[in-house]
Amino acid sequence: MAKNLEISLLLDFYGEMLTEKQRDVVELYYNEDLSLAEIASHSGITRQGVRDSIKRAEGQLLDYEERLKLAQRFRRIQACLDEITDLAKDIERVNDRFGESREIYQKTARIIELAGEISDNE
Repeated sequence: MAKNLEISLLLDFYGEMLTEKQRDVVELYYNEDLSLAEIASHSGITRQGVRDSIKRAEGQLLDYEERLKLAQRFRRIQACLDEITDLAKDIERVNDRFGESREIYQKTARIIELAGEISDNE
């Protein structure tokens, strides 16, 4: 079972929708990088029980994403914010070269600041 960063991201979005036991097992496997045997020992269940729990939770997380698309939306927003920031910085550079308008500088600085605030809150 190859570890998948996508599952770790989906756990951030939908982890609360899993049972506490599923969430703990998936958290230990993906975020703490414990082996199935280590998780089994820690949780008091068999290695096969851990594997089954992880597979079931993965299926649920993927199903939630298929229906709700929160992680997809998050990635799209993040990509747009990155592009907005890059474009504002480009405008600043052009302004420095040709116009040196204080108003343009202030507004692009504010755009970059706002994009950073949104990115930090996501």
